[in-house]
Amino acid sequence: MKDYKNYTLSNIVSIATGVPAYKHLQKDLFNFADATFNSNEQDSRKLRFLYNQSGIAYRHSIIKDFCVPASERNFFSLEDGKTQVPDIAQRMALYNQFAAPLSVKVIEDCIAPFINKNDITHLITVSCTGMSAPGLDLQIMEAMDLPNNIVRTSINFMGCYAAIHGMRLADAFCKTNPNANVVVVCTEFCTLHFQSAYTVDNLTASLLFADGCAAFLMQAQHQHKGLQLQNFYAEVSFKGKKDMAWELSPTGFLMTLSGYIPELVKADFDKLVTNALQKSNLTKKDVTQWCVHPGGKKILQSIEDSMHLQNTALQFSYDVLNDYGNMSSPTILFVLKKILENLQQTNATNETIFGAAFGPGLTMETFTATYG
Repeated sequence: MKDYKNYTLSNIVSIATGVPAYKHLQKDLFNFADATFNSNEQDSRKLRFLYNQSGIAYRHSIIKDFCVPASERNFFSLEDGKTQVPDIAQRMALYNQFAAPLSVKVIEDCIAPFINKNDITHLITVSCTGMSAPGLDLQIMEAMDLPNNIVRTSINFMGCYAAIHGMRLADAFCKTNPNANVVVVCTEFCTLHFQSAYTVDNLTASLLFADGCAAFLMQAQHQHKGLQLQNFYAEVSFKGKKDMAWELSPTGFLMTLSGYIPELVKADFDKLVTNALQKSNLTKKDVTQWCVHPGGKKILQSIEDSMHLQNTALQFSYDVLNDYGNMSSPTILFVLKKILENLQQTNATNETIFGAAFGPGLTMETFTATYG
């Protein structure tokens, strides 16, 4: 294993997560989707089977409509027996109402044990489910009364792998500033973009996606024990560019997520891992913790098959999928938080973590870190 010098490595010292107020059972979300999409029992049975096999028990949303009587809905109204969807302006208005408050709460939870808000030197916001200018970064700065001269940047529309891209930028900031305290916050409201048109993509999105927020604090100094970032590596598989996409439309953002994604990931993942680990002079045998974005149950199973992993290797990913669904960019940080907490509780040493997430492109982005 490569002998790293700690003072050259950036350190993730804290991860915090948060979710909106409405916690929906997957079976209740099925009822909403079934009433929206299906008009006969045969189609209902097919959709019920998919929901039952999703590996998801709960999902959170900023919207209550999914689990209340039609008469109590206030966003996805019901007219003449059909679910009506708001336009993109209405969806962005709701994003702007809830994104900053949730982000601020999670950031405060993240930094509280370690630094004061005025010690934040860099702020990176990540989102693919809402856009505006002034954007989320400035909304957070104003709400937290942060110094108006901090370095800030926004990562938009990169999808589920964007948190790792945020890590990469934070690491670069830390390497140029020994006093850096970089906060990265990922905030996604995927359920905001529910679509009522009967398409395979809309059915899939209704099955998987959820809302959530996660933040981490990265430091150049090593005053606190944490995850030391070693390397980053990314590849794009253009043969999958039409199978995973995220586009704007007058009625919101439209997701394309084909059934071929698990097979594409399975075909390329083992090579991706080998190429990524070579940058750190590591092999798959050196990895003690696998931090994989739970894009869906089939994706996790495909990775297990591709890598010949033990059936417990991705347990934290399965747990996050079960409890929260796919929240896009924050999801892998929910998994990483579970890993970090487990390492802290067990007083682990000499741990090597490999993380990977997938998004439009088809892009696969990875990181390697150590603990202890």
